[in-house]
Amino acid sequence: MKKILLVLMIVCLCVFALAEKVTLQIEGSAVPYYVPIFMGIELGYFEQEGIELDYFFGSASDIIRNVAVGNVDFGFPNGEPVITAISQDIPVYVIHTTYQHGLGATLFLDESGIKTPEDLKGKSVAVTSYGSPNYVQLQVLLKKNGMSLDDIDLKIIGTEAIVPALVNDRVDAICFSMLRTFELAYQGIEVSEFRSDEFLPSFGNVVITGKDILENNHDLAVRFTRALSRVMAYLSDPENMKEAAYLTIEKYSPTYAGREEYIAAVLSDVYAGYLWQSDDTEAFGFGFGNVERWQNTADLMSEYEIIPKDVNAEDFVIPRI
Repeated sequence: MKKILLVLMIVCLCVFALAEKVTLQIEGSAVPYYVPIFMGIELGYFEQEGIELDYFFGSASDIIRNVAVGNVDFGFPNGEPVITAISQDIPVYVIHTTYQHGLGATLFLDESGIKTPEDLKGKSVAVTSYGSPNYVQLQVLLKKNGMSLDDIDLKIIGTEAIVPALVNDRVDAICFSMLRTFELAYQGIEVSEFRSDEFLPSFGNVVITGKDILENNHDLAVRFTRALSRVMAYLSDPENMKEAAYLTIEKYSPTYAGREEYIAAVLSDVYAGYLWQSDDTEAFGFGFGNVERWQNTADLMSEYEIIPKDVNAEDFVIPRI
């Protein structure tokens, strides 16, 4: 028995010693919602794949450019900026569609009388800016229901003020993030939403890499995404997610201390229960890239002139690496 343990220890030490140093740049900042990355490190899943992971944060545009030129091995931006980059001839590839859905939603208080998208006619609706993805989502929602921006009273309200504007009845609805629906409900405020993904296919964070890794270190891409999918499967158990939420907040995002129960619920219900899941992941596993859905998103971005030219999703989306 002692010999077996000794052999296992030696094997583990050898794996660590031979681990490949890998860099990952994540969009945003150190928030507990990046729990798959943090727990992949804590559980040793990346290490078991021979990866010594170093991560840091940045904007989507910086991440995509860094990946394209090889400054970092992998990026974890949102999906829409990737499509924008492709339309500008920046060569990156989606190798793991981690979030099968986007977070966009149109929120409204239950007491507003809004029941269907058609009820938005004549109402005041806010977005954070004209350049926000939510601005496009709002236009598509209206168009799909026989309306346009002319049929509503559009307001521009900053990120920090947009949710209070809804709660304080300064506007009838906001096009923002479904996370705020959950947060307001947690506070006892009766609120509902129209999820943007139901009429405009979109994606949250996805894993991207550059041409050099795909051609010269393809196995690294396979190992990285395999570790990520393993931890997502582990976190799909609510009990595991709850423990992970406490650990992640304590070690990686301490500014969320005191909100562990709420964050654990959001991670289980919204992330593991919705964002990571789809018919495709049920059939093919976590991170599957549905090229047709990506193409639909790209086509709508082109239609609304968010990107300068059409793109072909088959050129940059790898369904399963």
